[in-house]
Formats: sequence, C-alpha cells, structure tokens
Amino acid sequence: MFWLRRHPSACPYALRLSLQPPHPLITRARLNEILAPLPGERMLEIGPGSGYYTLPLAQWLGADGCLDILDVQQPMLDYTMRRARRHGIENLAPVCGDARRLPFDDATFDAVILITTLGEIPDQDTAWREMARVLKPAGRVINGELFFGDPHWVTPRAAERHASTAGLTQRHRIGTAIGYFARYEHC
Repeated sequence: MFWLRRHPSACPYALRLSLQPPHPLITRARLNEILAPLPGERMLEIGPGSGYYTLPLAQWLGADGCLDILDVQQPMLDYTMRRARRHGIENLAPVCGDARRLPFDDATFDAVILITTLGEIPDQDTAWREMARVLKPAGRVINGELFFGDPHWVTPRAAERHASTAGLTQRHRIGTAIGYFARYEHC
C-alpha cells in the first residue's frame, strides 16, 4: 500500500465496476448538500470514473446546465457517455486530459468536483492551482474522499494544505475524516 501512495495513478478501466457500489459517508445526497447545484450552472468533474456521481450531477444541472467531465482514460469517458445516453442525459461534455493541465479558459466553471480522485494525481499542488484558475471568482471546489481500501485517500488536513497553496480555503466540510466532502472557495 505504501508503494501505491508514493506512485499515484488512475483507477484502471478494467476495475470500473468496482466504482459503482454505493459509497458510505460520501453519498450522492451529501454531495448535493455541499455542492448546492443550481440549474443552468457549468461544472467540471475531474475523474468521473464510471459515472456514479456524474449522472446525478448532470441531472441536477438541468437541460440548460453543462457538466464537463475530464479523465486521463478515454475508455472511462466512453463508458460514462454510454451510460448517460442510456439514461437520456445529454448535457455532458467529455474531455480526455490531465488535471495538472486543464484545457479550459480561466474562470470557466461555477464548480469543480473531484471524488476519490485527488490522491491519484501525481502533483496535487499543480492540480489545485489549475482548479483555482478555471473556477469563477464565486465558484467552489468540492473534494470527496473515502478511506476504506483506497490507497490514494487524502486526509482533510492534506487537502486543505494543498488547496491553500492555490489560494483556496475550506469553507465547509461534512462527514468524518475517513469519509468526507469538503467545499473550497477563493480566499
């Protein structure tokens, strides 16, 4: 497990179905509570995996909203897009890319969301700076983490430290240290 913590990487596509079970402590309801999405907003989800949170997020934004999803693995994006089409969800925009070099203009998004993804990014400080860059001045970043069996789990304190290097501060957190959502905003 120590080796995995020192060598972060994305969850392999072959394990995508392991991302589907309900996640204790970081439920969709808690995500909705801390995110407080408004119809028509534009959001970015980094590392959507198999779309467990993606599909409800897109529905919360409504037909006038847009959810961009960014993943380093094209097969994950393809899988999530197939699931979205089966559910009649059309407000997703998939982009294959790296969180350390977000291919978006400054101040594009009302929110950036990462759920059990932050620890998979090799340079978290760079990723936080990129998230802050693409976030609108009144926007928010939501980070969700779950300890159970995840070698890339990021503690609340570590996430807060990395966020502060990008000029973001934690405004709210729900859950426990082993399973939480935290909301960050520009200082």
